[in-house]
Amino acid sequence: MHKVQTLDRVVIRFAGDSGDGMQLTGDRFTADSALWGNDISTLPNFPAEIRAPAGTLPGVSSFQLHFANYDIMTPGDRPDVLVAMNPAALKANIADLPRGGVIIADTADFTKRNLAKVGYAADPLTDDSLADYQVHALDLTGMTVEAVKEFGLSRKDASRAKNMFALGLLSWLYHRPVEGTLDFLATKFASKPAIRDANITAFRTGYAFGETTEVFAVRYEVAPAPMPSGRYRQISGNTALAYGLVTAARKAGLPLFLGAYPITPASEVLHELSKHKRFGVTTFQAEDEIAGVGSALGASFAGHLGVTTSSGPGIALKAETIGLGVMTELPLIVCDIQRAGPSTGMPTKTEQSDLLQVMFGRNGEAPVPVLAAQSPADCFDTAIEAVRIAVTYRTPVFLLSDGYIANGAEPWRVPDVAAIPEIDPGFATEPNATGKDGSPAFLPYKRDPETLARPWAIPGTAGLEHRIGGIEKDAETGNVSYDPANHDAMVRTRQAKVDGIVRDIPDLVVDDPGAEDGDGARVLVVGWGSTYGPITAAVRRVRAGGRRVAQTHLRHLNPFPGNLGEVLHRYDRVIVPEMNLGQLAMLLRAKYLVDVHSYSRVRGLPISLSELALDLEVEIDALDGAPTPADATLEGAAL
Repeated sequence: MHKVQTLDRVVIRFAGDSGDGMQLTGDRFTADSALWGNDISTLPNFPAEIRAPAGTLPGVSSFQLHFANYDIMTPGDRPDVLVAMNPAALKANIADLPRGGVIIADTADFTKRNLAKVGYAADPLTDDSLADYQVHALDLTGMTVEAVKEFGLSRKDASRAKNMFALGLLSWLYHRPVEGTLDFLATKFASKPAIRDANITAFRTGYAFGETTEVFAVRYEVAPAPMPSGRYRQISGNTALAYGLVTAARKAGLPLFLGAYPITPASEVLHELSKHKRFGVTTFQAEDEIAGVGSALGASFAGHLGVTTSSGPGIALKAETIGLGVMTELPLIVCDIQRAGPSTGMPTKTEQSDLLQVMFGRNGEAPVPVLAAQSPADCFDTAIEAVRIAVTYRTPVFLLSDGYIANGAEPWRVPDVAAIPEIDPGFATEPNATGKDGSPAFLPYKRDPETLARPWAIPGTAGLEHRIGGIEKDAETGNVSYDPANHDAMVRTRQAKVDGIVRDIPDLVVDDPGAEDGDGARVLVVGWGSTYGPITAAVRRVRAGGRRVAQTHLRHLNPFPGNLGEVLHRYDRVIVPEMNLGQLAMLLRAKYLVDVHSYSRVRGLPISLSELALDLEVEIDALDGAPTPADATLEGAAL
């Protein structure tokens, strides 16, 4: 009988070759943990090379899952358990495993040849170099091949089920439910009975191995997390973004058109939306990025909700057409799923380096609203907000996500769709002016006095014929105009229209527990996008240590919330953690003349909550006059 130990939280990292099924394994463990009721947060990590040589460091693929019995904010800085399917996976990840951590390694690939590929002079599983860890060296491949031999598969095909053996073992070790994975395998491989039965058998055998072996003296339990009542599902950022776009289009009564070119890490939005034709969704896989955005803008002109998706390199190519959207003043949703750059950069790694690009990366004065989602589930709500602004104000809108949010997953409470407010496209249906001869006329740039939005007239509507294009427009007729005064007025009007969106943006809320009692913090941490999780977790840790620190997070980056300036001036020190070299910090300094301190990390990974918490503690202590080590600084910050 195995001893059972109760834990509050666990971080597991599955690692192996890109062909070892680590993403599938991690995703299934995540789904089963969500089904059990744990709070979850994940970090898939893909190789950048399409076909890196097997067994090499560039070919390592990993999936990290943090699951807990309480509300968690990040996938964890360091794993408690590392499942390594080969020497490369061990070498690439061992530095992240704390001393005393658990290693479960598949010995089958620890051959002399594979060890040499990654620079191991000796087998680390047998040379005592891992003495500080709990090492379980198991022939996962051999046990899998033996378990599935009845299905007549080749050794190569049989060994591919080793990830299911490992999943079964970890499911036993952490008391995960198995029904979800069994149903998944039966469905996924329904057309290949031998493969289906082999994977199910490998999974069951791994689970049974855990029950019968004496290798593991302890099993672990992580109780469900308390959550508000409701219906939940596991969701990734890209899926939530797609669902939000579909929901917003339905709420606006508009057909949705997506024009996109596949690019990492945005392609999954195209894949997901292509499944939803029954909701009036049309997807067009264009021949390039320019055609993708051009078709989306054309769809908006025709009365659809035009959407295009990409990452940084594609956004650069779309810039001219987005400027055309600014000039023609048509709704357009541009989703930028950011990744590490410049150029091709690190296409599978996350970053927040496109903020200045989406703010200013167009010729001329071409203001565009910018929003950023803070988590996978928040992509749904942010998409609806982006559509509401685009349709109401007749403007392109940028929606920022990134690879961390896009591929990561968390529990999502399925909303009551009926409670989501409708979005009124307010199409022009009749003339809005009187011509010189007294007959009805249509002025395509006659604006709503409150929003400054121009009428949206569907082509072919009788009496509403009008001119459209990229050359400057007359302030009312929309005819081509080179008049200097008219151009000045139009530039200022387009800017005023975007600035005016601030009236629909809620005031910024600051999380500062002592503020109401006059004992508020002196330090404010400001975040945007996916830094929300690490910042929130770090702030919790700093407060648990008895220090005061305030936190706020921005969804609207252009225009900013109306009270942002007052909030910033309220604190002695403002710190902005970002996965770039300080882009938001620069914007805040320029607009509000506040001495904002930038905390930059550009490693292709989320900001470490542990590093951030430690650096915040040092900064708070220094501000309060407490003694600190001579070399203690806000590490990596531009102070």
